[in-house]
Amino acid sequence: MKKVVAALICILLLTGCTGKRPQMDRAMALRADLLGSLGFSFDTVITADYGDKLYTFGMNCVCDNDGNVTFSVTQPETIAGITGTISAEGGKLTFDDTALAFELLADGQVTPVSGPWILVKTLLGGYLTDCVVEEKLLHLSIDDSYEEDALHLDIWLDDQDRPLRAQISYDGRRIVAMEVSNFTIL
Repeated sequence: MKKVVAALICILLLTGCTGKRPQMDRAMALRADLLGSLGFSFDTVITADYGDKLYTFGMNCVCDNDGNVTFSVTQPETIAGITGTISAEGGKLTFDDTALAFELLADGQVTPVSGPWILVKTLLGGYLTDCVVEEKLLHLSIDDSYEEDALHLDIWLDDQDRPLRAQISYDGRRIVAMEVSNFTIL
């Protein structure tokens, strides 16, 4: 039932955009592909920006079309192997001798490890505010909600309309940057 409702919403949105902005059609086609799939996977290098310090680490992510993310930290070597899951209901980390301890960002809304989940959640159902072509990349501007404290995502798609990089901003400041590779729809 959920997939039928999502498909109907996509059809309504696509028919409203047809002919006016082909970039919007491409963005909505990606959303429809993701919602109609069994899931998708990707690798990402995340940089969390705390203003006075940066933290960078890599993850391999597998997502279902409900927005649930399972991940494995791949770099740096000192934290590689930590695994976890993130969903709307919360998250869980699994580790042996090493734990991830990041300060919260965006007034307590975001941990850097949740960056891929925010990307996925926003791609599947965020409010698309703008979509333009920049240097051969499709640049999507999406808010994760209609709330006043919404997170803003800028997502750049490659020529195959797959995420290449993303930035999460809060209150006008970039807090998380992600370089995305190997994005595969399952």
